[in-house]
Amino acid sequence: MKTVKIGILGLGTVGGGTYEILDMNRELIEKRIDREIKVEKVLEKNMDRLKALGLHESQATQNPDDILKDPEIDIVVEALGGIEPSTTFMLTAMENGKSVVTPNKAAVAANFDKLHKTAQENNVEFRFEASVGGGIPALTAITEALAGNEFSEVMGILNGTTNYILTKMTDLGLDYNEVLKDAQAKGFAEADPTADVEGIDVANKLSILMALAFDKYVPPTEIPTVGISKITMDDIEAAKAKGCKIKLIAQAKKVGDSVEYNVKPMEIENAHPLAGVSNEFNAIYVTGNAVDEVMFYGKGAGALPTGSAIVGDILAIAKAL
Repeated sequence: MKTVKIGILGLGTVGGGTYEILDMNRELIEKRIDREIKVEKVLEKNMDRLKALGLHESQATQNPDDILKDPEIDIVVEALGGIEPSTTFMLTAMENGKSVVTPNKAAVAANFDKLHKTAQENNVEFRFEASVGGGIPALTAITEALAGNEFSEVMGILNGTTNYILTKMTDLGLDYNEVLKDAQAKGFAEADPTADVEGIDVANKLSILMALAFDKYVPPTEIPTVGISKITMDDIEAAKAKGCKIKLIAQAKKVGDSVEYNVKPMEIENAHPLAGVSNEFNAIYVTGNAVDEVMFYGKGAGALPTGSAIVGDILAIAKAL
């Protein structure tokens, strides 16, 4: 049985979840792909985190080059977050003949073309299923199962924090600031929620979806974006009176030969499938000329859901090695 060696950059929530799945489902994974997946090295300085996951200190390093330039490592999982140094680490890994898997939507969206070009030039794979929708396998569906379609529209609820806030405002009649504090207390929102509530996170994800569905890369900074911080209970009640719910929607659709795109709160009719997506759940709604309308729904964040998508990418690469 061939052994495929992995290096993980960062053992935080997502990196740790990835390792947990590889360890928890080891026998099943080996049986399915006829490969042994071995975590060779991790970039991590927190020894308590390392021990909690059952890793030995000898498997840890604080020098990224021990992973990026190790000729024994086949696949690098970048789970650090942020645009830099994550992008540089991914490029270095590819330049050293390693395939890369990442959930890092900010880095992928900001450097989409450069990362893809570097992967092609070095004959390695670059996969990022977990960067949009956590555990929802929408990107693989768009690029593989639905690849025979011409897409006319992609839209979705791509941020669990904002969807949780809007759900509680709608269902419980609570105002924005009250629900935000609740979301922060439950860990659904960061101490600084700006990237979520102002739509920045969603713009990153829409940039990636557009690049795959329409072969059109638009930097997230160029996507018209409005968040939910100014949504009031009057807005919620006005939408209810029309038989609608307000959702923060990422939307891109073909209009003639061009693509129109934006991120903004929209009134969605109660009969639309996206109206039923509540709390921290995400959904991606795709329209193709052959398949018609398809919706992918599930948990858009979390250690194991996101790790599930990362492991799926790892196994796809491992089978092809």
